[in-house]
Amino acid sequence: MIKEGQKLPSFKLKNQKDEEVKFPTKEDTVIYFYPKADTPGCTKESCDFQSNLRKLNNLKVRVYGISKDTVQKQNKFAEKYKLKFDLLSDESDKICEKFGVWIKKSMYGRTYKGIDRSTFLIMKGKVVKVWRKVKVNNHVEEVIDTIKQMNK
Repeated sequence: MIKEGQKLPSFKLKNQKDEEVKFPTKEDTVIYFYPKADTPGCTKESCDFQSNLRKLNNLKVRVYGISKDTVQKQNKFAEKYKLKFDLLSDESDKICEKFGVWIKKSMYGRTYKGIDRSTFLIMKGKVVKVWRKVKVNNHVEEVIDTIKQMNK
């Protein structure tokens, strides 16, 4: 499980355009993990990141979303909501496991594995902040405020 203070390990995933994206990148980065493309909470979170993308870019931070959805599903999701940042596909769940976001969940008495909505802030190749069990409302604003604090 990746924790605050750790160096971001190397990995690569395909984006919604079927292009390989390698990490760590040279830029400071926000990576958010979401359970499933085009569902209400994930749509709101992704659209919130899109609405604040200019602010994040002005802070010199790149945004990446990751879920287990296929490249094709990520592409449809990005096009439908005009998302201008990379959505990455982790169908094998290896990266979700590495980040500790692939967890046992339960709903209506049924247990299953799923993504724990989480966000990671990486600056200069190091994980400087981790949000787990993210509540979507006001989350992006909290991320931006944290970046501003770190940049002081």
